[in-house]
Amino acid sequence: MSNFDLAAIAGGFQVKGKFVNAERYGTGHINDTFKMATTEENYILQRINTAIFKEPVLLMDNFVKVSKHIAGKIAAEKNADPNCRRRFLQVISSFKDEPFFIDNDGNFWRCYIFVDEARTYDVLENSSQAFAAAKAFGAFQNDLADLPGRLNETIANFHNTPSRFNDLMNAVKADKCGRLKEVSPELDFIVAREKEYSLLLNELAAGNVFERTTHNDTKLNNVLIDDLTGEGVCVIDLDTVMPGLPHYDFGDMVRTGTSPAPEDELDLSKVGMRFEMFEALLRGFLSTAGNFLNAREKELLPFSGKLITLEIGMRFLTDYLSGDVYFKIHREKHNLDRCRTQIKLAQSIEEQFDAMQKLNASL
Repeated sequence: MSNFDLAAIAGGFQVKGKFVNAERYGTGHINDTFKMATTEENYILQRINTAIFKEPVLLMDNFVKVSKHIAGKIAAEKNADPNCRRRFLQVISSFKDEPFFIDNDGNFWRCYIFVDEARTYDVLENSSQAFAAAKAFGAFQNDLADLPGRLNETIANFHNTPSRFNDLMNAVKADKCGRLKEVSPELDFIVAREKEYSLLLNELAAGNVFERTTHNDTKLNNVLIDDLTGEGVCVIDLDTVMPGLPHYDFGDMVRTGTSPAPEDELDLSKVGMRFEMFEALLRGFLSTAGNFLNAREKELLPFSGKLITLEIGMRFLTDYLSGDVYFKIHREKHNLDRCRTQIKLAQSIEEQFDAMQKLNASL
């Protein structure tokens, strides 16, 4: 399974009970994640990928601040749900009273309590799930709207689309793996839309939209859906929680929640935006995030779905041209396949964009 001594790593944290076992868990591209059982509790044990997150101490500082702030909000609620501990990630400290543990090989690990009786979905099955997930992400932003201070930037320019486009152009110029000849249609599609990539940042500079505390990686499998009620229980994967625009979060929901096909689908005829899913996401997000968004921020929500889909497509293509150094791959041309699904989805969004805007205006 791995070369990690998971029992020893678990022993570095103040967990309840004795270590029983641990097994790989989830479908994430970046970190190594394990579900761990002790004699008293279930936990998530996760190795932070420091090749990507180069400042893990700052990352965990964000993680703890966000979790504690949301816990405080929940504690202040009247008639709080007795299961309210499931609504935020409870970080377990190491025996050095730090929110991480460093193993003998220098790996950074974190641990938090496993949220039982809830699951994530890589592809949403119905519009009710889409509404619930978007509502949970909107509530997450709303809860953090009054977070004191400014969080650390764990990855600079993470959702800076013009910067991502420049990264792609640099990878094209270098063509270090000789793959450029394979990607002409994908590259032409992305380059043709270059003028759109600065729109949100221009609106920010003009003071029409505002920086908020955002999740920045709102794949729909980053919110836990309750097995019984179908409600969004808990937002997870807080590595990229930092200053950003609300549109980055909503846009990634559109990207990951509206297509019936997985992110690496080979049959592109299966890829496309389901309008009913977009409507559910929009209604769900506005039901909670609508409390603090201004009129212009709301107006730009449909555009953000297309922008973030194209941005992620650029990132997959950049990684493919660079030799697959960022995203984990499980087959040859995996990142190119991922890029192609993003482009097909962006095309579908463009075809339905007028209807998306009309719906948004009606709300």
